[in-house]
Amino acid sequence: MSILEVRNLSKSYGKGDNLVKAVDDVSFTVEEGDFVAIIGASGSGKSTLLHMIGGVDNPSSGEIIVDGEDITKYNSDKLAIFRREKVGIIYQFYNLIPILTVQENITLPCDLAKKEINQEYLKELIEMLGLSDRVKHLPNQLSGGQQQRVAIGRALFGQPKIILADEPTGNLDKKAGDEIVRLLEVAHAKYRQTIIIVTHDISIAQHAQRIITFEDGKIIKDERREEHEDSDEAQSH
Repeated sequence: MSILEVRNLSKSYGKGDNLVKAVDDVSFTVEEGDFVAIIGASGSGKSTLLHMIGGVDNPSSGEIIVDGEDITKYNSDKLAIFRREKVGIIYQFYNLIPILTVQENITLPCDLAKKEINQEYLKELIEMLGLSDRVKHLPNQLSGGQQQRVAIGRALFGQPKIILADEPTGNLDKKAGDEIVRLLEVAHAKYRQTIIIVTHDISIAQHAQRIITFEDGKIIKDERREEHEDSDEAQSH
């Protein structure tokens, strides 16, 4: 079942000789529970694409169907609700609230939506993230890798339809970056979470089931990794 359909999506900046097509007539579909990497060089348009899927940026034309609804038709209020309830976004620079503790940052989406906190799920998630001894800490008391783990927890806690990760390891050393990718893999396997990760690093992209290569605002390659499928099959038997 498709959770996301991108149809003839474009995003342009400027006019005339200064016109730049950051995303140029892009179409693709993502199935529920898939783990997709979008890879491309800096300036290829991949982050712009991700921000439009997340309702953070508006397209110049095209459609973005998430869970059966075209979010390009939403007004700003509906987009705000969509971002809070349907997507979890993980940024390169964490975007944590500095005056909130680890636990408060993780539960923020539910607090904003005035939803009851699932304490059992919260405990399970914090343990999976390796943050059990950090729940009362503030972001400035954490390492970069720990802060990104909090950001992953916040994205997962609202149990959104899609997790969008924009260069989530870009601000980390290799060891911490590898740990973040491993956590995304665990979240995908444990919760069957749909994940789309944007990266310029092929070694990170190879953790995904499917790799979409982006160049000059267009998809130039879209491939499913057979070895990932084989390993998934082996685990299911």
